Amino acid sequence: MGKDTVTVTDNRTGRQVELPINSATMGPDAVDIGRFLRDMGYCMYDPGFLSTASCRSSLTYLDGEKGMLLYRGYPIEQLAEHSNFIEVAYLMLYGDLPSPEQLAEFSNIITHHSMINESLKSFFHGFYHDAHPMAIMVGVVGSLSAFYHDSTDIANPRHREIAAHRMIAKMPSIAAASYKHSVGEPQVYPDNSLSYAGNLLNMMFSVPCEKYKVDPVAEKALDLIFILHIDHEQNASTSTVRLAGSSGANPFACIASGIAALWGPAHGGANEAVLSMLDEIGDIRNIPLYLARAKDKKDAFRLMGFGHRVYKNYDPRARLIRNMCHEVLAELGDARDPMFELALHLEEIALQDDYFIERKLYPNVDFYSGLIYRALGIPANMFTVMFAIARTVGWVAQWMEMISDEEQRIGRPRQLYVGPTQRDYVSMAQR
Repeated sequence: MGKDTVTVTDNRTGRQVELPINSATMGPDAVDIGRFLRDMGYCMYDPGFLSTASCRSSLTYLDGEKGMLLYRGYPIEQLAEHSNFIEVAYLMLYGDLPSPEQLAEFSNIITHHSMINESLKSFFHGFYHDAHPMAIMVGVVGSLSAFYHDSTDIANPRHREIAAHRMIAKMPSIAAASYKHSVGEPQVYPDNSLSYAGNLLNMMFSVPCEKYKVDPVAEKALDLIFILHIDHEQNASTSTVRLAGSSGANPFACIASGIAALWGPAHGGANEAVLSMLDEIGDIRNIPLYLARAKDKKDAFRLMGFGHRVYKNYDPRARLIRNMCHEVLAELGDARDPMFELALHLEEIALQDDYFIERKLYPNVDFYSGLIYRALGIPANMFTVMFAIARTVGWVAQWMEMISDEEQRIGRPRQLYVGPTQRDYVSMAQR
């Protein structure tokens, strides 16, 4: 708690209240308005919670003006260059980079908990054959509490840790099984000899009748994408997980709620929207026309993959994933992929356009991730599932942090009521 205060004066009544200021280690400090309604008689109105800090967190920090993203204080660029997904997952859960022994133990735990209960496998057959994989993910992850009763006591730190390990370990298996169900192929068991990303690729693309070898470039690209998507402060899905968790709901239900929120096209579905946009533009020669449409407020067309709610500079994740996109297409796809060429030209022209420069509309991580997924053979309806696998680490880390926070209370936002004032019931005959 900071020692400084801010004084708020009601110009209508002259009433004043002093509110304490909580100090941040980075970024803006926060005024504690917990007493504001009681002392002043007003609620705070903040649609979308854009100026509201809903919690204290030591997990992730981003500076939109500088284009900075830190996991537990480590720049995303350093983690992407030197680390791997499992090591970063450990960092997010426990606060520090692991020693070799700690990493080996954690990796072993995640690897050996990747299988799902055999009874759970039959759950997939209850879904329609062409069900969207995200719909399956929401249902199956939500059902995990019916299979793993021994890790649902949220008051028990060990239970919380076991649940976190299970969700991180099993999410690729559930995701791959969801994909296999959608294409009518048999589920593939996890292989403990493979890496986290390699195992997912194997479970998605191998079939019993043929040998499958994980491509190291595909494995590297997927591991990088997972690192970049682990956490991103209090975004919509993370806030949903925290809100659900504040009620005391079991961790599996909380993560399922996060998956449901992520499914929205304004959140996790943006990379799929980028490919649809590029497909609509079709040719480099059409870029000026579509840029003009993007500037026209009367036109419904939007330039997907540009701009961000928080970033007012180049998304640091976009720089990293752009370079990986070149590597993947050169090795696995066509380095002269027309859609990739179109994306590069669109980015180049937009970044030189005064309209986009003035509004600080830079490419974000979604602009290139869909192109990589396409080169890896991952279908568009699985893009958000890939996002969910990576973000599970952030969700469980945020959930664990929330549960252990002594200031945590059940989420209960107020409202600005604008409906009718009190009125009496009118009988049917008098209406």
